[in-house]
Amino acid sequence: MDIKKLLIADIHLHLDGSLSSHAVIEIAKKENIVLPTYVEKELDKYLMVDENCASLNEYLTKFDVPNLVLQTKYGLKTTYLDLLKRESEAGLKYVEIRMAPQLSTQKGLSQEEVVKTLIDAKIEGEKLYKIKSNLILCLMRGATESLNLETINVARKYLGKGVVALDLAGAEALFPNELYFSLFKLAKEYNIPFVIHAGEASGANSVKTALEMGASRIGHGIHSIDDEKVIKMLVEKQIPLEICPKSNLDTKTISSFDQLPIKKFMEKGIKVTLNTDDMAVSNTTLENEYNILFSIGFSYEQLKQISLNTIDGAFLSEKEKEELKSYLK
Repeated sequence: MDIKKLLIADIHLHLDGSLSSHAVIEIAKKENIVLPTYVEKELDKYLMVDENCASLNEYLTKFDVPNLVLQTKYGLKTTYLDLLKRESEAGLKYVEIRMAPQLSTQKGLSQEEVVKTLIDAKIEGEKLYKIKSNLILCLMRGATESLNLETINVARKYLGKGVVALDLAGAEALFPNELYFSLFKLAKEYNIPFVIHAGEASGANSVKTALEMGASRIGHGIHSIDDEKVIKMLVEKQIPLEICPKSNLDTKTISSFDQLPIKKFMEKGIKVTLNTDDMAVSNTTLENEYNILFSIGFSYEQLKQISLNTIDGAFLSEKEKEELKSYLK
């Protein structure tokens, strides 16, 4: 069995959670940014969680160092290209990279400048590394409404030009989805598709709210399994779940991989996709995620179906999806 053949797409991948220590150090040296260390293996400790990570809120502290190098056009371009290079070398053909442009404005860039820089990097990266990518722009829980509105307006302007959707990210338990109904109502009026992180640090009701808001996909959604009504909604609406096993273990959403309800989801007719979430923070790769499922009893055919689901869940045209599926045949 060759799991590498299944590594086609990752549709839940955070830029700031997936930086290589090599890229971080390169940018820091060029831009005179103070890091805790300039030794790659030592810096990894600041980018990755260990097994003692207690919660999603603790997990989110690992984004502090990455955000230091995502404040300039050079830093944004360098990290984006570095991520595309690594994903291409791993065999992937398509990634949806999400990030919050409002978090990259500390040195004077506007949200629009952040997004334009990343779109330029996306175009360059496709030529250099033969891997297609698109951007998902994150609204942030706990941010001011004006900052999140600005993100929506930038997404509207660049929708179909490199941006494919919006997301809601951050501390789910502290800032529940209900607080963001009006923002996503506006996104719907603008015909911007969106994903919502839900059912990770909060229960099934968080997923229910996200579905009522109009989410096209659910980020994580593990706790959907606790409510038959939510399961029914996911099946009827055919809303994919973006499952990220290693991240779920790190954030204590689950206490062991055996607790992952993926087989139950699939048996009930829910579309499960498999993704990395944060490659650096969780010290993972897409190949590792597939190997995790194989280690807990998934067959190659089940894993292949998950790979197909991931392609189907992407914000792409049917023609583009068929092109990606051709790699699985």
